[in-house]
Amino acid sequence: MPTPSIETYLTYQLARAHRRLHAELDERLQAENISVEQWRVLEILADRAGRSMGSLAELVLMNHPALTKLADRMVASGLIHRVADPDDQRRVLVHATDRGLAIHARLRPIVDTHGRRIEETFGASKAAALRALLEDLADGHEALARG
Repeated sequence: MPTPSIETYLTYQLARAHRRLHAELDERLQAENISVEQWRVLEILADRAGRSMGSLAELVLMNHPALTKLADRMVASGLIHRVADPDDQRRVLVHATDRGLAIHARLRPIVDTHGRRIEETFGASKAAALRALLEDLADGHEALARG
């Protein structure tokens, strides 16, 4: 009985697509010496609301220890800063600095163009269908994990 090719696995194909798209975006962001993960942090913090590390980790799709290391580097680079939560002094909130917001503003058109190019490759209806399928997959996976 032949072993199935790795390419038949949906998880492999999703990882393959992610790796390619992530690498393309990462290359475009290097003009500002910013990684995709750093951009995600700045994108979330661009609303100036501030986030706890736990909330930020969930939103930027990173585990807490990896985000802590990334945040330390971003603090050292002057992109973000941490402050005590005024409502709970035991909690720390992360905010983008003015420098981080300025870099985010310069990078946003690059990221938007990258996204548009992906959508143009498939066309609007296929891109919308793909987005819906991926949302269903993520939501369905969460339901499976709970059940």
